Parts: sequence; structure tokens; C-alpha cells
Amino acid sequence: MSTPSNRRTFLQNSTTAAAGVALAGSMINSAHAAGSDEIRFALVGCGGRGTGAAEQIMNTKGNVKLVAVADAFENKVAGAVNGLKRKDESKVDVPPERMFTGLDAYKKAIDVDCDLVIIATPPGFKPQQLEYAVNKGRHIFMEKPVAVDAPGVRRVLQATEEAKKKNLMLAVGLQRRHEPQYMETIQRIHDGAIGDVICQRVYWNGGGIWYRNRTSDQSEMAFQVNNWYHFIWICGDQICEQHIHNLDVGCWVKGEYPVECNGMGGGEQRMGGDRTKTQIFDHTFCEFTFADGTKMFSQGRHLGNKAWSYVGEAVHGTKGTADPSGYIRAEKEWRFPRRDAKGGHQQEQHDLIEALMAGRIYNEGEYGAKSTFTS
Repeated sequence: MSTPSNRRTFLQNSTTAAAGVALAGSMINSAHAAGSDEIRFALVGCGGRGTGAAEQIMNTKGNVKLVAVADAFENKVAGAVNGLKRKDESKVDVPPERMFTGLDAYKKAIDVDCDLVIIATPPGFKPQQLEYAVNKGRHIFMEKPVAVDAPGVRRVLQATEEAKKKNLMLAVGLQRRHEPQYMETIQRIHDGAIGDVICQRVYWNGGGIWYRNRTSDQSEMAFQVNNWYHFIWICGDQICEQHIHNLDVGCWVKGEYPVECNGMGGGEQRMGGDRTKTQIFDHTFCEFTFADGTKMFSQGRHLGNKAWSYVGEAVHGTKGTADPSGYIRAEKEWRFPRRDAKGGHQQEQHDLIEALMAGRIYNEGEYGAKSTFTS
């Protein structure tokens, strides 16, 4: 991990670092017109989160229509279109000529006449896809994490600034930022409900993940892209791909990002340690240090179901403790009074479409990139 000075330098310089983004041409449809009849959107990446985000957009009150789909694999494209048609065929208009396959298929989908693009591909691909969407003047919803390394994060930060210049929506799939229970609890922490924050604990401890066996006709590239979660260059490991949610909450609570990290991890169970099949750790522990010396302790795990499992966050202050998902224990105990039935994934799409319909533009790219860098 980087030294404190290197991390500070990175965050200070990243918004102006060269990112290799080709940004030519005029400002294209910089904002969806308030009250216009239809929001046309394209889906890039047809895995569970991509199709889930598309369905959640279809569940909003907006007049929305899916008009293009892209994925590296043909069966994923067909499966996504057919599955979404079963949910609501009236909101899906994707004929065969707008179903694109291959590693460059994202360009063809983004090139289709659309207002909004979902980017839900493996994170190693996202920086270049974000750059392309911004260059084409599209509003964007991009799943987390947004990159797998520092150069990718710099590219995302640069594209974020270009999106602001073009007045383009850039939403990032860190959905806890849209959940009322997190929003209110963290606001209370910021208002002093538990005093000064002195320590945090964040966890994503759970079971294993999927694995797709190699087929006889698969190239090494196709095998790794199909098994993207297991390869560092395209996934970033469990701490980046999954545990980012909890690390993002910790940084949100603190109102800043760490300057130092020390950590350890390893692979004990996954694929018997065969590094040709999987490169990612099945357990990690990290100690993050903020500029004022306070700590955030992080646990991540993919081990058997008999192991202790927990996903969440805890905040310790000088006057009490808090669970950012809706509970404060201090001089006065407080619980969030209700749970939003929509859930975070649905709520973030309601917020996105509602804002586009009203002509309101927000940009979540900076915290998406910096929380990715933290993870």
C-alpha cells in the first residue's frame, strides 16, 4: 500500500492528471430536458447488477425505455433482453440490430440514440467506457467499483470533471448514499450525536462466490473475462469489488479519505490455491489511518458458510457508538424509525430518473473514484 505522502499527493493531483480522454466536438445534449416524454437508455454489461439496474430503472415512475444492450458474451445479451421483456415488455425496444457482443460492444451501444447509459461491466473496463460515454454526451449510471488501480482512478476523476463541464449526470452505484437510514444516521453523527469519531470498524465477511468452469473452445482471455471476479486485473479483489460499500460508509462518516493503509490477506480455501483459476484472496484485514491519526479497521472474507459472517459498519465516538445503518447508542438512544421498502438499489434509480425528469444534474464520480482508490 502507498505511504501517507504518496496517497495525499495522488488525491491532490488526480483531478488534473492526464487521463488520455479524447474529448472532441461540441456539447451534445448536455441535459435531458425537464418534462420530456421519454428517457432512452442503454445497458452495457449484462450480469446480475447490470440487468438489476435496468429493471430498477424500469420500475421507476419515469417514461423510460431500454433501447440497446451490450456484453462481451452473446448469451448474456440475449438473456438480459429476454429477461427484461418478461418484466415489462412495453419498456424494452431492443431489436437484434441493437444487441451487441464483444469487448468493443460498449461503443456500439453508447452510439445508439439514447439519453442514459448503464455501465455495469467488470471494473477493469470501466474507465475507458466512462470516457467514451462522456465523450458522446450521455448521462451515466456506473456501478461500483469504478476502477482496479490508481491509473484507472485518475482516468475516472478526469472523466468526472469533463462530465461536470458538459452538465452530464454521473451516478455511481454506492447505494447506501441513497438509503434514508444511512443518510439520517450519518448526519446525526456529523452533528455530534456520538462526539468526535475516534475509531471505525467495517466488515464484509461472508461465503464464497461463483466460478465458471473453462470450456474446451475458450481462449484464456474469454475464460478470464467470464470469470472476471477471480482475476485482479479486471476485478481488483473482494476488498475492492464488494467491501468498497463499507469502506465508502467509513469515509463518508469521517468526511475524508485515509492517508495510510497497512494490511494483510491470503487465499486458504478458494480453488485449493490454484492461481491459474483464481488470483483473489479469500480473507483480508486492513488498518486505515486518517490524517488526524484516527483508525478504520477493515475485515473482508470469502470462506465457508460455517464461518462467522457479518456485513456492516460500527462507529466509536467520544460520547457513544453508532451503527450507520440506523442506530445510535449515546446519552440518548436513537433508532431510525422506519425502513424504506425500496431498498438502496431501487432508491438510487428512483433518485436518478426523478432528477433527470426534473432537469437536475448531480455527479457522484469523485467519491466513487476516491472510495474505489481507498478499497
